[in-house]
Amino acid sequence: MSDARLLILVLALPFLGSILAAFLPTRARNAASFMAGLIGLIASALLLSFYSTLATGQTVRHVAPWLPSLGLDFTLRLSGFTWLFALLVLGIGTLVVLYARYYMSEEDPVPRFFSFLLAFMGSMLGVVLSGNLIQIVFFWEMTSLFSFLLIGYWHHNQSARDGARIALIVTCLGGVCLLVGMLLLGHIAGSYDLDVVLGRGDIVRAHALYLPMLILILIGAFTKSAQFPFQFWLPHAMSAPTPVSAYLHSATMVKAGIFLLILLWPVLAGTQIWYLIVVTIGLATLLVGAWSAIFQHDLKGLLAYSTISHLGLITLLLGLGSPLGLVAAIFHTVNHATFKASLFMAAGIIDHETGTRDLRKLSGLMKFMPITATLAMVAAAAMAGVPLLNGFLSKEMFLAEALESQSGTLLDWALPILATLASMFSVLYSIRFIHQTFFGPPPVDLPHTPHEAPHWMRLPIEILVLACLVVGIIPTLTIGPLLQIAVRSVLGDRTPDYSLAIWHGFNMPLLMSVIALVGGVLLYRRFGGRLNAMTNSPFIGRLKGRRTFETVLAALIDGASALHRMVSTKRLQVQLRILIVVTLAAGSIGFLTYGYSVGNGPTIMLDPIFAVLWILGGASAIGAAVQAKFHRLAALAMVGVAGLSTCISFIWLSAPDLGLTQLLVESITLVLMLLGLRWLPQRLPEFWPGGRTPFNVRLRRGGDILIAVAAGLGAAAIAYAMMTRPEPEGISRFFLEQAYHGGGGTNVVNVILVDFRSFDTLGEITVLAIVALTVFSLLRRFRPAAESVELPVQQKVQNAFDAGREDREHGDTAAHYLLVPRVIMEWMFPIILTCALYFLIRGHDLPGGGFAGGVTASIAILLLYMASGTRSVEARLNIQPVRWISVGLMFAVLTGMAAWLAGYPLLSTYFSYLELPLIGDMPVASALLFDIGVFSVVVGTTALILIALAHQSIRTPRAPKPEKAPDKIPDMEGDT
Repeated sequence: MSDARLLILVLALPFLGSILAAFLPTRARNAASFMAGLIGLIASALLLSFYSTLATGQTVRHVAPWLPSLGLDFTLRLSGFTWLFALLVLGIGTLVVLYARYYMSEEDPVPRFFSFLLAFMGSMLGVVLSGNLIQIVFFWEMTSLFSFLLIGYWHHNQSARDGARIALIVTCLGGVCLLVGMLLLGHIAGSYDLDVVLGRGDIVRAHALYLPMLILILIGAFTKSAQFPFQFWLPHAMSAPTPVSAYLHSATMVKAGIFLLILLWPVLAGTQIWYLIVVTIGLATLLVGAWSAIFQHDLKGLLAYSTISHLGLITLLLGLGSPLGLVAAIFHTVNHATFKASLFMAAGIIDHETGTRDLRKLSGLMKFMPITATLAMVAAAAMAGVPLLNGFLSKEMFLAEALESQSGTLLDWALPILATLASMFSVLYSIRFIHQTFFGPPPVDLPHTPHEAPHWMRLPIEILVLACLVVGIIPTLTIGPLLQIAVRSVLGDRTPDYSLAIWHGFNMPLLMSVIALVGGVLLYRRFGGRLNAMTNSPFIGRLKGRRTFETVLAALIDGASALHRMVSTKRLQVQLRILIVVTLAAGSIGFLTYGYSVGNGPTIMLDPIFAVLWILGGASAIGAAVQAKFHRLAALAMVGVAGLSTCISFIWLSAPDLGLTQLLVESITLVLMLLGLRWLPQRLPEFWPGGRTPFNVRLRRGGDILIAVAAGLGAAAIAYAMMTRPEPEGISRFFLEQAYHGGGGTNVVNVILVDFRSFDTLGEITVLAIVALTVFSLLRRFRPAAESVELPVQQKVQNAFDAGREDREHGDTAAHYLLVPRVIMEWMFPIILTCALYFLIRGHDLPGGGFAGGVTASIAILLLYMASGTRSVEARLNIQPVRWISVGLMFAVLTGMAAWLAGYPLLSTYFSYLELPLIGDMPVASALLFDIGVFSVVVGTTALILIALAHQSIRTPRAPKPEKAPDKIPDMEGDT
């Protein structure tokens, strides 16, 4: 495998591990953690193998064609910067896995936790390694989804559910803005390929759409990285397990926005508007986060607000627009990930071993947990910017850049002062974290007696703290080469000269650092004793982001509800009327604009038999509309006759594939609709005072007739105009000529579905699966409508179900009440199933295919249910529809992805001939595997709905309520 293809393995490993972990037993904590850790180590080793290539300034790319005509290819891109960031994602992720093995309780479903964690790791790697703008957005939204699952992992906890919900809404709204911004950026640059976009910065910055594009992308980045005013979601996410906080809020989730700003810095930075927006937001976030962290009493709350502050610091550096500011931003991103992950883990150990994270209850833990205390103190000192630690170096670079800022605005003189003040606050909350937790008298009334955590639980902290020390003491030999590779990949020839020496002499940045350190110590000595008594941070304590969020969200929901009440209705008939009228109006625009004319093609005399067929179909449709008011079962039978007329018409007009599919669909849907009749409300006898229908009702019915006639005539007119024109030399001719040579099949319809438009088919079966799951969920929550003794047919059907249930207890089934004997229906099962497999296998060359075969197999299962009863069938066949659906989707997706291995676009079909003894050459196409996926999904979705209906249908009906006179005249136009 080439170096470029190794990137596929790096990206795929976490997702594969996530799938495997999901199938592990609930108590398989050791197996799940070992597998997750091994995946992290292997992926990290694969990434490290790229070092020699990236050190020469090269960029590794792997492109798998997907939609080349639209400029959308699945592209993996590894540069020096993305390599360093991916190492952070994998390295800290592996340490978090080891930590979580000892942190998570044995009562927790730990394999599920690692499944979510690995899926999030893969999503984050997707963001980092993507070489296409739209692909970045896709993985960006995946990180929001899996972070939602991780934050809400303890779903029994209300605060965890709320935190997950807030994080999902805020970051997904930002993701929508990001998508629009990326579309604009691709439009401006003329390509969605990241390398092309990065080379067209001058064109982008000079474009008229630069400002709206910039604002949209910045909203996406700011929401993800918790920048002001979107910072409120991050503290609420602290309800997640501590390993989640250590991972998401140090190196991954909150760094995604920072990563995007650095990645697009060569394209977006360098303008005055960039400077004003990014610096202002970064500075506000830096100060608000640092000030709020001082007054937090929860260890994780303090670390959450300090994270917000440091993210603001990095954003401010990027906003300055200087190359040295970018160097400092990348450097501090790495440093912050190391000391913040170790601090979160230390806070987790304190909580795990003492039972609390409340600073007002903690004290003197140095005597009980000396190793953990020492590690936490070193990490907190790095966060405060103490010399000889990594945080000091990047903070000094930050202060130097604050001094050098020259924009011609008030920020020029305010930045150094505010930067020093924020650094002073950082020292203050770091000292509070250390002093109140580890020094002072021994703690009292703790839930647990404090003691050291197991060595393996402390090992990740030890590794990260060692990195803080080594980088702080010998930065040139440790982080220097890695930082140089990352910076050069972003800046190229603009890479400035910079020094990572720990001593630059007595200068202004050093003086500012000393002022911050001394000022922070003095502030703590003066006010530290009062902090425990304060419940809110002064000045900004009343700015409750969550309250504002909830208020805005409630207002949006109320507004949507009011709008829904104004323009919508619960009556199905009214909704259908609006839908058809709008469609009719839209179709009429073409007639009114361009007129109507028929073609000059040869006309064909109407066959009398065909005319009789359509007269019968039309009469059945009209009869169904009339009978729907009186007898739903008769109306349903007439609908079936109309559908059968359509099937015969397809076959008559030389479309056997459509006719076969329509016939199968009519068969299965009629039975399912029959079972669903019990959910419709009871129709009351029509009664009007004086025995006459009111004028408004007659007017409404007349209007419905006119709408139906107009829509039917319009559709007929369009069909007639098209069919009297000569066959166009367009897309149909292309498919007819290319079906066999390009797709390996003679059934053009099936080749289109599984090859030329297979991506559409994949989307359709996905939607089909979602609909089936939705219907199943709804049927689990609702009961059939109350039966009425005034409806003899429905009562007889219910009596049959009741008798069938009683007979099943004695070995009999409901088939006793059917016209077809039970034994014949059971004999039909293997015959119909064989026919379904026949349709599936031959579908690429003859009428059939995965959809037709799946519906046929569903009919076989349906007959078996009718013959043997619900419980008997499920005991014999063990039908598991959800697995059929999941396996089918997996088959379809993996078949499409297999084309990438040969260097072809997604879902490309391979076909050849297989020589078999006695049989000869047999055509074989990979589309058969895709069709198997379609077959499986169709069987699963139909069986899922059937099982839900069957289980509901055998329940004992509720007793009818006593009859009473209606309070008002019933509206006979109402439906469901």
